[in-house]
Amino acid sequence: MKRFYKAVTVEEGEGGFTVALDGRVVKTPAKATLVMPTSALAEAVAAEWAAQEEKVQPDTMPLTRLANTALDRVALRMDEVAAELVAFGGSDLLCYRADEPEELVARQAAVWTPYLDWARDTLGAPLMVTSGIMPVLQPEASLVALRAEVAALDAHQLTALHGLTNGFGSLVLALARIKGFASVDALWKAARLDETYQEEQWGVDEEAARFVALKKADVDAADRLLACL
Repeated sequence: MKRFYKAVTVEEGEGGFTVALDGRVVKTPAKATLVMPTSALAEAVAAEWAAQEEKVQPDTMPLTRLANTALDRVALRMDEVAAELVAFGGSDLLCYRADEPEELVARQAAVWTPYLDWARDTLGAPLMVTSGIMPVLQPEASLVALRAEVAALDAHQLTALHGLTNGFGSLVLALARIKGFASVDALWKAARLDETYQEEQWGVDEEAARFVALKKADVDAADRLLACL
């Protein structure tokens, strides 16, 4: 749609912060008022609206999209979203290791094991490691511990965790970011360890690279949301 407004402002009210376009409060796609928990998030969303030129381009407004998602979708099905994320913990990327070649096996051990050690020591969630593709049954107590970490988050934090988990393919890596254990760049490199190794051996596929770039943009958006909370 064409840009129909001139002024973008942030307003504080009951329940949090909103963004107004020429004095009219922004609504979510479900027609709820887009209320945000912090001024930092509202300012970031306002900046996206202010940056629009002749036409409003939703694909250039990732924080607006995530703020909408938190209210319209995640807040309405917290238990379902939490269960989906805990399922990642039951088959976490970090737990499935290569049999060969030795160089890849060594890289996985060096990069991934510290995150599993952190999950064991900090979250109380030791996870079993296996090689190959056969599934490994994780201890129920560990899944309960992961579930408790996820259940403690509010809708906006859960939205950020969801984006990070999907982007990394690992709940452990996503929680490591939520808890501030590692930088998003370090976690992204850990998540892409296998793909990076394959690229070193065979080169970069252009189509795959475009997909990776889109996924990285989603991870960065989720991380920006987290930083604003």
